[in-house]
Amino acid sequence: MTEIDNKIDALVPAWLNLPEVAERLGVEVTRVRSLIKEGQLIAVRRGENRVLMVPADFIGDGKVVKGVPGTLTLLRDDGFTDEEALEWLFTPDPTLPGTPAQALRENRGTEVKRRAQALAV
Repeated sequence: MTEIDNKIDALVPAWLNLPEVAERLGVEVTRVRSLIKEGQLIAVRRGENRVLMVPADFIGDGKVVKGVPGTLTLLRDDGFTDEEALEWLFTPDPTLPGTPAQALRENRGTEVKRRAQALAV
């Protein structure tokens, strides 16, 4: 495992494999793979078996948490890798308060997106 893998594992509280994501969203695994390919979700390889996993915080109430896809797009446009985006989303920010991922779950996406846009400056 790389240093950033270890850091991400320390920051992200829970992971879901693709079948678990599909079950929570009520869709087929192929649709989850499409969501990842379209940039609506991030999946990174975790564990010894290097299984694709999605942060559990990105899934809520049978759908992708509002604001996650747009924030991911902004971070990618800023040149972030998936791992760097996860690190940013799950690093506590005392001015939010909490993490950007928590703010998205709490429907405070406008402030998260504003901060993501500011990173490009």
